[in-house]
Amino acid sequence: MGERCCAAVVRVLVLQAACALSGGQVRYSVPEEAKAGTVVGRLAQDLGLEAGEAEARRLRLVAPGRRASVEVSGASGALLVSSRLDREDLCGKSAPCALRLEVLLERPLRVFHVQLEVTDINDNAPVFPAARKNLSIAELSVPGSRFPLEGASDADIGVNAQLTYTLSPNEHFSLDLQKMEEDGESLFLVLRKSLDRETILVHRLVLTASDGGRPSLTGTMELVISVLDVNDNAPQFNQSVYKMQLPENAERGTLVIRLNATDLDEGANSNISYSLQILSPQDGRNIFGIDKNSGEIRLKGDLDFEVDSLYRLQVDATDKGTVPLSGHCKVVLEVVDVNDNAPEVWVTSLSVPVPEDASLGTVVALLSVSDRDSGENGRVRCWVWPASPFGLEATFAGSYSLVLREALDRERVSEYEVEVRAEDGGAPALRAGRGLRVPVSDVNDNAPLFAQAVYTVLARENNAAGAELARLWARDPDEAANGRVSYSVWDGGVGVGGGGGAAGSSSSSGVGWRPASSYVSVDAQSGRLWALQPLDYEELQVLQFEVRAVDAGEPPLSGNATVQLFVLDENDNAPALLPPAGSAAEAGGVAEAAVALAGAGSESGTLWAWAAWGAPAGQVVAKIRAVDADSGYNAWLRYELWEPRGKGPFRVGLYSGEVSTARALDEADGPRQRLLIVVRDHGEPARSATATLSVSLLEAAEAALAAGSSSSSSLAAVSRSAAGVELGAGAASAATNVWLVVAICAVSSLFLLAVVLYGASRWAPRAAVLSAPGPTTLVCASEVGSWSYSQRHSRSLCVADGAAKSDLMVFSPNFPPPPPAPAAKDTQPEPSALLDTVSANTLLSSLSRSQYLSPEAGPCAAACLM
Repeated sequence: MGERCCAAVVRVLVLQAACALSGGQVRYSVPEEAKAGTVVGRLAQDLGLEAGEAEARRLRLVAPGRRASVEVSGASGALLVSSRLDREDLCGKSAPCALRLEVLLERPLRVFHVQLEVTDINDNAPVFPAARKNLSIAELSVPGSRFPLEGASDADIGVNAQLTYTLSPNEHFSLDLQKMEEDGESLFLVLRKSLDRETILVHRLVLTASDGGRPSLTGTMELVISVLDVNDNAPQFNQSVYKMQLPENAERGTLVIRLNATDLDEGANSNISYSLQILSPQDGRNIFGIDKNSGEIRLKGDLDFEVDSLYRLQVDATDKGTVPLSGHCKVVLEVVDVNDNAPEVWVTSLSVPVPEDASLGTVVALLSVSDRDSGENGRVRCWVWPASPFGLEATFAGSYSLVLREALDRERVSEYEVEVRAEDGGAPALRAGRGLRVPVSDVNDNAPLFAQAVYTVLARENNAAGAELARLWARDPDEAANGRVSYSVWDGGVGVGGGGGAAGSSSSSGVGWRPASSYVSVDAQSGRLWALQPLDYEELQVLQFEVRAVDAGEPPLSGNATVQLFVLDENDNAPALLPPAGSAAEAGGVAEAAVALAGAGSESGTLWAWAAWGAPAGQVVAKIRAVDADSGYNAWLRYELWEPRGKGPFRVGLYSGEVSTARALDEADGPRQRLLIVVRDHGEPARSATATLSVSLLEAAEAALAAGSSSSSSLAAVSRSAAGVELGAGAASAATNVWLVVAICAVSSLFLLAVVLYGASRWAPRAAVLSAPGPTTLVCASEVGSWSYSQRHSRSLCVADGAAKSDLMVFSPNFPPPPPAPAAKDTQPEPSALLDTVSANTLLSSLSRSQYLSPEAGPCAAACLM
């Protein structure tokens, strides 16, 4: 036997590499009984792997449910026989004998299916049920009588299991082998010549069974034939073959069939005894039993469709004659499958944890599912519960891959409990399940997120260095280093310049640029925002910058939040007096110069002005101007007359700073009045400054001359667009005649200009703006109120000094349009009522009164001509 096996291995029918990579499956063939180490196929090469790649990627074999007897060489990647391959142990009589193997390849994880066919070699000789068979044949048996024999069985398949029978040479008996589709092969011993018990009492023959292998193997059985005398009628059954079906879950003691044979003889020769023989399979002897008197066949053991699905029984009915005669029949029992096996689920490979950014289709696990039942009872349906985010994909018969169907988010679900469920098609259906725990590993896919996009922080100026301003917090749902957040100031910058103005608004002159990190800093771990230095509202009112939160992931992600730091004003600046309009210390505009020409001046640090004796009460003689670098209430100024106290000839506007006569002036008031004026803000505590004003009392003509000279200077300043000029009292008296001539010339020029404009407006076509429907209303606001004026047709002139905080637009009254009137086609339309003649006196008076139109307008005003 060993020599035949070696010869078969040497022949190596390694039909090998039927390596058809169709559908990802590799097929190999190897004969059974191949020696350990026999190369089945070059698996790594057939899978398209480079040299050394099989070992680097851990090419290995997975055989679900049984030992495969083959292995993969780690060095060469070849598929080798690792232990004895016995086709009969692996597959029995099944043909072909195909083993389904799974080959795993890592980095990345891939699965290949390998079908290994174990081919049969003639390594099993035919075997008879017994070495000796005793037969009793009546001598009266006629030639042609047939006596059934138990054939031999061969564990091999195909040609190697095709048996032929020969009988040792004799003159009385021959063999007859019948092949029928229903009950297979039947072997009979045929009597060819009448027996003579007196001549030969016992015939000893040798029955030889030979298989179809090369070389052929044989098995023998001795037939001992005893010749009996007389009893010439054998029992007879109604049928030669009985076919039955029985479910595999039939209980022990279940009646299979009741047989009845008849014998035409009488007496003891007609008494029948039944006996049972198991033709196939050989291991079914202890499953059935027969009552020798009644012929009832009952179950003694358990049926299992998955082990044996068909039994062939032979029943012998033997009479009790002196020479017993026998009748024979066959019982073919088909075992009916019932759904008595639940599906089985195996996890052959599990790749966890799964990163949360794994792509769809990623293989998480490999599973094998099988059911030992057949037909619908063995048809298995698989699914995953819960249905998301994983799914099953069938890769081969009974093989599945657990793949990712939906995107993962560890911050939402960090671990999945997955159950793979299997259900067969039986009734009732049987189920099985396999639980899997699939953890999800974190990746840095979430940037830190602040609770607010914009933080508004209020801080008082003059704060202490290191004072905490606010606490910022950003959330990162990732874990470990991916969720560890650090904070930093993302440098923006601010222009640093001087502040000023009574209203507290800053006007940056762009003295320099400083980064935000020079003012504030943020703690990298806690997000505490603190000041690096005291803040000064007059230098910086609003500081806007970004705070960046960065996690420690790879690559790091960041989030930003905008911080608006508003510096709150403290009353840390006293009011500051402004120099008179038109002085060398001021850089004001034309309009402010015109206002200042109402009579203000300075002498040795003292402001001075003129007033005429007999001036009525309420006439403005001067205006005190001051600013406060603070803002709001801290910059809201009020003016108080500190000296002289009591009922003096002058008074000061509380908020306008205008010095006017409190009553009519007379010579008793003296040639000069000295006024001490205190300017205070509304802060807590209040801060103040003082101004000294010297008012000279003159005759009416001298006062008019001073006023005229001031007005002429104003007109010259407007025409030249230059700063105004302050004249002293002595200079005005010396140049009286000159300024009179200049004033007359200026008035005449303006009168002539007005006449020309009037004529031009009369004969020129009307502008479209004159016929515009309805006036447009403009609301002009100051710190003490608002006014609404017509903006239909206006001309404005505004010259601002450098420290202005607000402007006032002065408009002419809003005249309603005249009602429409029919006009002849040949007549010229009347000029619009909106166009007025402006006289020189009107211009002078408007220029001289512009500073009194709005006490709170500040040093910038606009004279609008309609």
